[in-house]
Amino acid sequence: MPVSFGIARCLQRIIVGLPLLVSGLCALIAIDGLRDEIAPSDVAIVLGSKVLPGGQASPRLAARLDAALGLYRDRRVRRIIVSGGTGVEGYSESRVMRDYLAGRGVPAAALIEDPQGVTTWATAKNSAAIMRRLHLSSAIVVSQYFHIPRTRLAMRAQGIGRIGNVHARIFEWRDLYSTLREIPALVRYWWRTRTADG
Repeated sequence: MPVSFGIARCLQRIIVGLPLLVSGLCALIAIDGLRDEIAPSDVAIVLGSKVLPGGQASPRLAARLDAALGLYRDRRVRRIIVSGGTGVEGYSESRVMRDYLAGRGVPAAALIEDPQGVTTWATAKNSAAIMRRLHLSSAIVVSQYFHIPRTRLAMRAQGIGRIGNVHARIFEWRDLYSTLREIPALVRYWWRTRTADG
């Protein structure tokens, strides 16, 4: 068999197999993220998202906050960590999140603000430190379904032992792209946990 023919066959298999592999990984991410795991926990951790130019929570962020609000009202959690940095709009995501929940009846004593949660990894690291300081041991992470697997991976890497999850009840067309983007992001985070760079 000529070498060029062998290379062509190999490339053909890659071209055919790669979309199947990517589709399978996207399906696994979606299945994992859509399967909520809710058990009574010390705290819910809500990851930040875009704030609208007027300073209001975007629909995506509001959906995350509503999910956390439901956990609090159902007494599944006693406290809520809201984590997010300041975006290009000039508003602190964590402050907007705190005000959103406070405006819906969550007492200030139950809300913990993390304004330094500028990435998923930073949120995990900061939340773990908050939990250690307050002697909390269990958490439920709240985000979009496609973001859940990576968030849980980061939380485990920071030593949070018992982690549940709830996905925000909102779906947008861009979720398809976001799910695809999670594949390399998950690989990066997995590698980061192996190299233990904190």
